[in-house]
Amino acid sequence: MKKLLSFSRMAIVLSGLIWLSSFTDTVEYGNYKKDKKWVSLFNGKDLSGWKIHGTELWFVKDGKLICESGPDKKYGYLATEKKFKDFELKLEFLQEANGNSGVFFRSSLDGTKISGWQVEVAPPGHDTGGIYESYGRGWLVKIPDEKENILKMGEWNQLKVRVVGDNVKTWLNGVQMVDFNDEKIGQAVGVIALQIHSGGGIKVSWKNIFIKEL
Repeated sequence: MKKLLSFSRMAIVLSGLIWLSSFTDTVEYGNYKKDKKWVSLFNGKDLSGWKIHGTELWFVKDGKLICESGPDKKYGYLATEKKFKDFELKLEFLQEANGNSGVFFRSSLDGTKISGWQVEVAPPGHDTGGIYESYGRGWLVKIPDEKENILKMGEWNQLKVRVVGDNVKTWLNGVQMVDFNDEKIGQAVGVIALQIHSGGGIKVSWKNIFIKEL
């Protein structure tokens, strides 16, 4: 009987450890569940891990990363210090005033001249989720007109980007926006960068920025 009880206690302990392991592999953060492979690119406190390019404004307030046009009203970028090849990226953005911005990937910067590819973040009717090549071929893929209503101007939006080899996929608020292959993209590696468009009057807030390298 004692051996049976001892075995039962051991089974309970083991099952508890298995449950605890499965719990710690998944962590709730904001609207996302992330496993250990997901890494936060923004700590909610400062710009650690990022580099400012240009004179436009980048700052942290109330746990959110904010980009805002400065007095020069020029292009501005906040780029990761690390370069990435194949990955999934998840983030949330809130457009205030003019929301003309974007998320660059596999890109390189020389001052405020950026070479690479942008997932568009723009006001309604301007292809948020589409792909634009900077200092290159221009628009590669625009979103279908019937998906322009997926963007929620003045509200938090969820953007997901998956780049593997020469394939690029984007989702906005859970709806797939583009899925295409491009040989030039497939050969590249580079930073991830958030953009402030030129012209002034732009303000966008960002949060819950996570990446999983593939």
